Amino acid sequence: MTSLALEPASTLSTAERAALFTAGYEGYLLPFALDEAALALMEHAFDLEPEASLVARLDGQAVGLANLGLRGVDGWVGGIGIVPAHRGRGHGETLMRALVDAARERGIRQLWLEVILENTAAVKLYEKLGFAHVRELEVWSLPGDPGSTKVDPAGEAHTWLREHSTGREPWQRADETVARLGDLDPAPAGLLAENGAALVRVSAGRVTLLQLAGEDDAAVHSLLERVRGLGESVLLLNLPADDPAAPVLGELEATVVVRQYEMLLEL
Repeated sequence: MTSLALEPASTLSTAERAALFTAGYEGYLLPFALDEAALALMEHAFDLEPEASLVARLDGQAVGLANLGLRGVDGWVGGIGIVPAHRGRGHGETLMRALVDAARERGIRQLWLEVILENTAAVKLYEKLGFAHVRELEVWSLPGDPGSTKVDPAGEAHTWLREHSTGREPWQRADETVARLGDLDPAPAGLLAENGAALVRVSAGRVTLLQLAGEDDAAVHSLLERVRGLGESVLLLNLPADDPAAPVLGELEATVVVRQYEMLLEL
């Protein structure tokens, strides 16, 4: 049987990586499609490094992709997938082991990932490789109610959030992500309340709620109502399941779209 050949993902163009990423998630619990622009945004915002990420080939054909994000001594698995025709042969484990080795060689001490709870095969693989469960994260969807909400400077809102932070934000909500998104158009905007703040990014009528905190439920409720006024839909990615905002989201008839485990491998 032909062995899997591995090479840096930078050997492919951004468009080719996007196509392979999409193919690798075909038939997944949460399928999605990425074009070149969407992947370029992800690579920039989440510090995905094509030179550190890996492409798997069989007989010269690209059959898998594993993305690695790098931030100091922290790394993040930003998606790993094998195209459908080559699944079930252990290639995913080979690719994942190689990505762990690549992270270790680059001085990463903590390697993070998220995996959907129902993806039991992947969960078992990550456990086999030594990843430990850290917490559960939830992706929430909240109907928008476009209105006349005015935004505040992102810097002021971000300062409030940092000063009142009670825990580590997941990779896609981290301060580093907010800073990287600040390089793009549209950049994040802020919402300030007397005892709360939020950071959002609004694009094409869709709102991504990046960070949110309030000193009480009333503050969180008020901020969420203002966020709804910014667009037709609101997506809140990877909110810790025990976050105080979760019950308030439920009161506003928001729904949990996906539940994930956050997992960590100490290197």
